[in-house]
Amino acid sequence: MKATLGFALCGSFCTYRTVIGVLPQLTTQYDVIPIFSDAGYSIDSRFGPADAFVREVEELCGKKALHKLEDVEPLGPKKLLDLLIVAPCTGNTLGKLANGIADTPVTFACKAHLRNARPILLAVSTNDGLSGSAENLGKLLNRKHYYFVPFGQDSPQKKPYSLVADFARLPEAAGAALEGRQLQPILL
Repeated sequence: MKATLGFALCGSFCTYRTVIGVLPQLTTQYDVIPIFSDAGYSIDSRFGPADAFVREVEELCGKKALHKLEDVEPLGPKKLLDLLIVAPCTGNTLGKLANGIADTPVTFACKAHLRNARPILLAVSTNDGLSGSAENLGKLLNRKHYYFVPFGQDSPQKKPYSLVADFARLPEAAGAALEGRQLQPILL
């Protein structure tokens, strides 16, 4: 039987093409339930209209996306997920998770999932990873049940504080997280 993954997309729209490109590999290995943040579900950006991204993800996963608090709440009590992936995980979401705030579909999905002591895999994508979000990143690196897709600076000269996950390693990191291991090296 295939493991079931939640796949939550936050509003780092510049990474959507790359993140969505990994979904076909995940959907062949796992049963994948798509989840969108409020921003991801509703904001049209210069990278494309929100409804097109939602449709594409739903088609790849073969399921309607969860995008409301009431949609994700049952994930915990019903133990619906083996692993919850947040990709891309924005600085805003990092901050909320690090400080126990569960007021969006993605952060509430994480809270519901954590009640079962099951793994969460974060694929960081934030322009302030080495500044404002660094403290929150540090908190989550030290917290039980959180795992990270290996990450590094994406443009050290133009954006010296920016961090982004190596999304191509998402499937490998998911397998490791399901085994209770952090894929290494974590810093690229």
